[in-house]
Amino acid sequence: MFMSISAKGEDYRQRVRAFMDVNIIPHVGLYSEQVEANIAAGRPYAPVPFLDELKQKAKSEGLWNLFLPGDHGAGLNNFEYASIAEVMGRIHWASEAFNCSAPDTGNMEVLAQYGSPEQQERWLTPLLNGEIRSAFAMTEPAVASSDATNIETSIIRDGDDYVINGRKWWISGAMAERCKVLIVMGKSDPDNPNRHRRQSMILVPTDTPGFKRVRDMRLFDALDAPVGHPELLFDNVRVPKENLILGEGRGFEIAQGRLGPGRIHHCMRVIGMAEAALELMCRRLTNREAFHRPLSEQGVWRERIAESRMLIDQARFLVLNAAHQMDTVGNKVAAKEIAMIKVVAPNNCLRVIEWAMQAHGAGGFGQDTPLPDYYLYARTLRVADGPDEVHRNAIAKQELSKYAVKG
Repeated sequence: MFMSISAKGEDYRQRVRAFMDVNIIPHVGLYSEQVEANIAAGRPYAPVPFLDELKQKAKSEGLWNLFLPGDHGAGLNNFEYASIAEVMGRIHWASEAFNCSAPDTGNMEVLAQYGSPEQQERWLTPLLNGEIRSAFAMTEPAVASSDATNIETSIIRDGDDYVINGRKWWISGAMAERCKVLIVMGKSDPDNPNRHRRQSMILVPTDTPGFKRVRDMRLFDALDAPVGHPELLFDNVRVPKENLILGEGRGFEIAQGRLGPGRIHHCMRVIGMAEAALELMCRRLTNREAFHRPLSEQGVWRERIAESRMLIDQARFLVLNAAHQMDTVGNKVAAKEIAMIKVVAPNNCLRVIEWAMQAHGAGGFGQDTPLPDYYLYARTLRVADGPDEVHRNAIAKQELSKYAVKG
């Protein structure tokens, strides 16, 4: 089976590529300079002016909320958007220019699909407009959050309110000054015999009393401005019962709806990074000599170039197939395909990125190429949205189920 992108999807892909080529790629240094200026001014998580300008331009060109399939977005399906996400991935922060960056994308999908009209008016509308940002608070320091049933943050009904107590960490985007709301996952019914009905999700405005950003976590021992990945404390945080999403005990149901499309987006972005890394590697090897001949003529590097091309294409075909399956048979039926891409894409692309870094020698570790940013993204993706081990286990269970002995 081979799938081709629709005319509509291809039109958007070409327009995004042209926008990247003209407005973003030639000016990546300006973005970095303005982030550094914010840090020097004592506001590391402040909005980046250049990025705000890009957002307005992208919105005026109709390149906005492309990830949403319904009336709120461009009407693209997962397969169509996947190729667009790959184009955006060439610059690690570029997706935000199109209002297509995580965690906002997943949160907007949750609100669009499960939110009440009141929740949509208060939070979805400003997110769609790019006026605010959001975060998704799930991972906790005290438990193995790869098994989400372990999560211990409590969401307890008290009259017309819910009271939230717990601690989260590595909550991407929650340090940003424009982060105004969190979707928090916790236990509302800890004694329910069904372990997957104990959890709920609830909206928590960041100005709610009792909510505290304890510290920003250092990614590879460096703060990741301007978004951050902080540890958060919820100390008797009280929000109205209307902030609960969908209903008590529906947290896992919402999570499955949220994570499927997000994994497609992440995987295609990292493929875009790997493509850019391969291009950088080839250019470097062609123009660099060692031991009296170009590096590109040395067998070890030709082998790595060939292997890189195969690794990238393998990952891309798997991801596009998963996107197609999601569009045609749904996320639940496509669970194995989604799990497969979450393992294959970051691992394959990480190998390509590492080889590109090796080809650049000492320069591969500095600020003169985007390779360190690519590496960080690909490496963290092996843990984010579920670690490799969990996805491999899920794939194996589905394979073994074909051979189960029937009594």
